[in-house]
Amino acid sequence: MRRYHLTTFGCQMNAHDSERIKGLLESAGLGEAQSANEADVIVFNTCTIRERADGRFLQHLSNARALKRRDPDRRIIVGGCWSESMKDALFEEHPEVDFAFGPGSIARLGDYIGAGGSLPRGHFSTFDEFAGDLPMRRERPHQAWLQISMGCNSVCSYCIVPSVRGRERSRPWRDLVDEAERLVADGVREITLLGQNVNSYGRDLPVDDRIGFADLIRRLDGIDGLDRLRYTSPHPKDFTADVIAALASCASACEHMHLPLQSGSSRVLKRMRRTYDRDRFVALVGRIRAAIPDIALTTDIIVGFPGESEQDFADTLAVYDEVGFDHAFTFVYSPRRGTEAAAMDDQVADVVKRERVERLVDLVQLHAHRRNAALVGTVQEVLVEGVSRTDSDVGRGRSRGNKTVLFSPPAPEGALVDVRVEAATSQTLRGVALVAARQ
Repeated sequence: MRRYHLTTFGCQMNAHDSERIKGLLESAGLGEAQSANEADVIVFNTCTIRERADGRFLQHLSNARALKRRDPDRRIIVGGCWSESMKDALFEEHPEVDFAFGPGSIARLGDYIGAGGSLPRGHFSTFDEFAGDLPMRRERPHQAWLQISMGCNSVCSYCIVPSVRGRERSRPWRDLVDEAERLVADGVREITLLGQNVNSYGRDLPVDDRIGFADLIRRLDGIDGLDRLRYTSPHPKDFTADVIAALASCASACEHMHLPLQSGSSRVLKRMRRTYDRDRFVALVGRIRAAIPDIALTTDIIVGFPGESEQDFADTLAVYDEVGFDHAFTFVYSPRRGTEAAAMDDQVADVVKRERVERLVDLVQLHAHRRNAALVGTVQEVLVEGVSRTDSDVGRGRSRGNKTVLFSPPAPEGALVDVRVEAATSQTLRGVALVAARQ
């Protein structure tokens, strides 16, 4: 049996795409190798949103090139957003690559890879096919991704997603409910809805069969046996009252929301083309917390966007302080080829960006510790994901608020267990399981 090894870079959407890629490869007769050294086919699912992901991928590709020199029959396949951004130029810069495809062309693998098949040389690009319709090999038996849309209609000046994933396209809601029901019947307790902008779901569907994100949540919430429903990522501009009401009223909807701020400066937000300002964002947070008081809020922050002044950065720190996020993913701005922001002439010096992000990280950690410390003494429902990576006598899982929880005694993977929190750091909660796990 020929074997493959797949390395994934980037976001949850890429992680979900990789599950589909693995499903396709295995349905074509390939087995999974534990390392690239042992693989006949080396596959990369790439990201081009952040410079760091580009650098990590290129190092892996260099290692694969060395393996191919030793065994010319090895095949190297590059998929994902970086591949889509490069197109045929990829082969000019990296002639060791045999086959490439964009994130909308995953199904092409099934056409060209078989137990004894050969690969055509070229880049295959289309935005017509959903990975959600393909075979899948889930990484966790009790948790699953559910792709509700692909592509994006926003025009954020720093973002390359629309050009590598295309215009927004929603999957029909009946297909989503059917897939969710199959997942739950297969033992899944927690589903995460995926889209570049989940809360604009459905706007492109035929009028006579169109529902919005709020109605989709309600329909999925009605599935018997679905304990938890998550979603990522929403856009603040599309967070309407009906979506907030659905999240507040549906029992399966988890009390966690990832709400990207990107900057606390209204001036910078306008240059980013985010279509909201500082006051509108803070007011939205107020409405969300009024409806869902226990909500855990996380966010994204970009530091050093072109033209960001010290006052702009101070505005970001001020908004972060005012909102009091539970956590944040912090990114130093890096120009992406083909984006409007990359051509702006007032790029911020690297040394300034590094100094600012260090200050932001200190504030993120401060609030993360405060928010977690406030949960000491509470009881949190935890979905068990396994045992601690450092102590097999300690269980590990996530709360509904998406906090990592360590507890004892451990419980079976996939079980729900109530944990009384006794200690907290900025990264984890630690406590004691109160009752027998619910299978």
